[in-house]
Amino acid sequence: MARHQHQQHFLLSAKARTLSVLQVAQMPDAEAFRVFKEMRWGAGEAVACPCCGVVAEHAFRKDRRQWRCLDCGHTFSVTAGTIFANHKLPLKTYLTAIALYANAAKGMSALQLCRDLDIQYKSAYVLLHKIRESLMEHRDETPLSGEIHVDGAYVNGYVRPKNKKSERIDRRLAENQRPDKRCVLVMRQKATDAGAEGAAKTLTFVLKKENQADVSKLAGAFVTAGSTICADESNAYDPLHAKFATRRVNHQQEYRADDGTTNNLAESYFSRFRRMQYGQVHKFGNQYLDNYANEAAFREDTRRLSNGAIFAEVTKRCAKTRTSRDWCGYWQGNKRGTERLAA
Repeated sequence: MARHQHQQHFLLSAKARTLSVLQVAQMPDAEAFRVFKEMRWGAGEAVACPCCGVVAEHAFRKDRRQWRCLDCGHTFSVTAGTIFANHKLPLKTYLTAIALYANAAKGMSALQLCRDLDIQYKSAYVLLHKIRESLMEHRDETPLSGEIHVDGAYVNGYVRPKNKKSERIDRRLAENQRPDKRCVLVMRQKATDAGAEGAAKTLTFVLKKENQADVSKLAGAFVTAGSTICADESNAYDPLHAKFATRRVNHQQEYRADDGTTNNLAESYFSRFRRMQYGQVHKFGNQYLDNYANEAAFREDTRRLSNGAIFAEVTKRCAKTRTSRDWCGYWQGNKRGTERLAA
């Protein structure tokens, strides 16, 4: 009798492992330079001057690994004008950090990265935020279509109860809520390709609270007409019935409605998001909450890619992201002044 063979999970297969962190860490400097150059400009000799934008085979100085623009005379390096401009660490260190980041399924803390690379905590903190900024800068914001699962989850809202029972307050009341409490709203498009499972694309937004006005505005901007939205019983999603085919599941009564309706794709996102919060980062500051939420979305959307493909995608986004005003001189006081709210 033939044995029943179970199909091996993708993440356990050799196809999921196409990149070794050791391989990246042992790269010669010339190889690290070549990898970043190809991620930014491709395999050819033509490069783009970050000053005037002219694409050509500019004069290259091998001893300094720099180009001199044939049009404006500007001298530039492979990282000039990117998120890694004016870097102090070797380029190989940045590529190793991206490789470690790509392998971290639940995110990575700055403390862990500073230990892995033997660099200062401040350097690791800014480096990880530069990567998150690059992912946010180049996220695909084309509207979702088909079956869309929507849900919201609150962060930074925990109110610690007093020691004495007589001094405790009703933490459910609005006047006893923390002012920095925020809602992360997620919209996930169900995969329709043959053999695909789960969600195909994820968009996240940060709101002050889950409410009808903001949900309606975001759904109108990021969900195409004719789509079906699956949501829970929160009244924030009531207005969606007027614009979309909307299906609901009452989680106070059931996880799945009798007609099969769930919003499990949104719930699976928050499963990873919470594990990143509690197990890795521990604290999400509101100033950069949008980047943390988008990072979890990126990891969800690339969960079926090999670590080599994820490494290439993250590196390309970093190479194509312009120098960030928020992360140049961060520890000298040049910090983002306000948080990014979607609505």
